[in-house]
Amino acid sequence: MASVGLVPVSDPLGAIADRLSPTPGATRVLAVAGPVAVGKSTVAAHLADHLRANGDRVAVVATDGFLHSNAILANRGLLDRKGYPETYDLDRLEAVVTAARTGGTSLEVPVYSHERYDVVADPVPIDRPDVLVVEGVVALQRAFADLGVYIHAEEAHVVGWYVARFQTLIEAAGDDPTSFYRAWTGLDDAAVDDLARAVWEGVNHPNLVEHIAPTRAGADVIIHKGADHQILSLEWADP
Repeated sequence: MASVGLVPVSDPLGAIADRLSPTPGATRVLAVAGPVAVGKSTVAAHLADHLRANGDRVAVVATDGFLHSNAILANRGLLDRKGYPETYDLDRLEAVVTAARTGGTSLEVPVYSHERYDVVADPVPIDRPDVLVVEGVVALQRAFADLGVYIHAEEAHVVGWYVARFQTLIEAAGDDPTSFYRAWTGLDDAAVDDLARAVWEGVNHPNLVEHIAPTRAGADVIIHKGADHQILSLEWADP
């Protein structure tokens, strides 16, 4: 989509929430996409707060829950490509969105554990909301949103945020024997940094270039973030 230029906004998330036109009696869908570690979950949570302040009932769903299990990925030879579009059950995700739109009163949503690095056994039920916020790297892979948001930051900043998150997960694994990251708790900070950057270069960077970044073309608004996660401006698509 063409854009109308970068627009600094004093309350950017409020401005985005206000663009989601009310549809009485129907669920609206807000999709939030962007690179790994760019802050999608945080932005989605704050957007949900703005919408609730407007009187909407809101549910936030992470697309990570729609990853195929590690067992399925291993069986299909896809474990090393985890996070790529083909490692998600996008049909199931779209079915949940469709059920919300068509009046399903109780929906079941699968949940992903970053600590376990896998989908947990049982989905969780959610009541049909006024607004369903779908956040994750594949949130814009299919055109099911009433309003699509893409979060952009310079890759160097995103890599730094990813490394910091990786460090945090390994530190937490020291107190969690079931954590996927437990095996690396003996590494020093420099070794963890090197490991995280190797994962980024081998998996996350090509996924970003080949699959995630292209979805920004389908977004209604692009959030531009700076080095410390501050929102610098919004880039709206042509109406």
